[in-house]
Amino acid sequence: MIACFVTGTDTGVGKTLSSCALLHALAQHHRRVVGMKPVAAGAEPNGQGGWTNSDSLALRAASGLVVAPALDNPVLLAAPVSPHIAAAREHCSVRLEPIVAAYQALSQQADAIVVEGAGGWQVPLSNHLRIADLAIALQLPVVLVVGLRLGCLNHALLTADAIRSSGLPLAGWIANRVDPDMLEPEANMAYLREHLGAPLLADIPWQASPDARAVRVDLPKEWQ
Repeated sequence: MIACFVTGTDTGVGKTLSSCALLHALAQHHRRVVGMKPVAAGAEPNGQGGWTNSDSLALRAASGLVVAPALDNPVLLAAPVSPHIAAAREHCSVRLEPIVAAYQALSQQADAIVVEGAGGWQVPLSNHLRIADLAIALQLPVVLVVGLRLGCLNHALLTADAIRSSGLPLAGWIANRVDPDMLEPEANMAYLREHLGAPLLADIPWQASPDARAVRVDLPKEWQ
C-alpha cells in the first residue's frame, strides 16, 4: 500500500490541488486510491442536513474509492480558523488516536492514500499537538507543497529541515506558482531544486481556474 502526507509552506499554497493531482497520478497505477483530510476547519452545509468541507469534497471527487466521511475526514470543525481555535470554540480537543484508527481502516481498503494536512507543518491542532505530530503518528513520507511567491525560499527550507528533524523522509516537493507576478520565479525554482534535497514531483503553473487533472506529476518509481 502506497501512502504519503501532504504539507505546505503555508496555508493557501495549493495543498488540496496538489493532493488531488497526486490522486489522479496514483490512479494511473493503482485501482483503489483515496484522499484523506484528517482535520478540516471550515464546515458548510452538505445539502442533506449535515456538514462537509470543501477540501474534503475535492479529495473525494479525485478519489477512486468511496468511503464513509468518518474515515476520510474524521475531524470536521465548523470555524475556518486554526484547528486548535476551532476545536476550542466547540469545547472539544483534537486527539490522534481516532485519526490514526481511521487511517488504519482506510489502509485496509485502499491501494494508495494521500493524506492532506491543515495549513503548514507546525499548525497547532491543540495546545499540545501540531500537524507534525499527526504526520509522525502516521509514519508517512512527506510531500511538501511550495507556494512560489516572495518569501518561499525561507519557508521551504525551514519546513524541509523541520520535516527531516522529525525523522520522516521528504519524498518530494511540488511547486505551485500561486503568484503570477512574482519576480525571478525561475531563479527561485533553481535554488529550490539545488537545495531542497528531494525530487520535484510537479511544477504547477498559475491557473485562474485550478484543475488537478491538468497537472503533470512525476511519481517516485516506488509509488508506481
